[in-house]
Amino acid sequence: MRVFGIDCGTEFTGYGVVEVDCDARMPRLVHLGAGTIRLNKKDKAPQRLAQVYAELTALLALHQPEVVAIEEVFFSANVKSALKLGQVRGVAMLAAATSALPVVEYAPLSIKSSVVGYGLAGKEQVQFMVRRLLENENAFDSPDAADALAIAICHIHTAQTLELQGARR
Repeated sequence: MRVFGIDCGTEFTGYGVVEVDCDARMPRLVHLGAGTIRLNKKDKAPQRLAQVYAELTALLALHQPEVVAIEEVFFSANVKSALKLGQVRGVAMLAAATSALPVVEYAPLSIKSSVVGYGLAGKEQVQFMVRRLLENENAFDSPDAADALAIAICHIHTAQTLELQGARR
């Protein structure tokens, strides 16, 4: 399974691609890529959203994932920021949909629980565990890319758990 994780942001949108290597003696996570789409604050919203769409569409075509995983909307005290983030999330979902890819969403607590084992873990703990789980000290270049990899890992862990539960029934 190859998963493309997206950490949506109004200035920086992180992405990460993780695959499960089931051919190894012990299944392991394989880091295939990660990075950050950096948006210019001076550009107007339509240009920024077009940039996110174009770059994500190109990255999805390049990496050929089976599924796209995105962080769910969290509640924010600042309504304007939440609306802007929602626009970026919508564009990310559109990029996945136009690439004929299913989209799954995970709550921040679920992502942290899956990767770290503790839903209230800090960013540093998440970054540490992403490096360990991928066995790659240079897996990402920004906190946004680390979060995107964590989202992808969360989906892989969730899918594996659901598969095991189905096999036990």
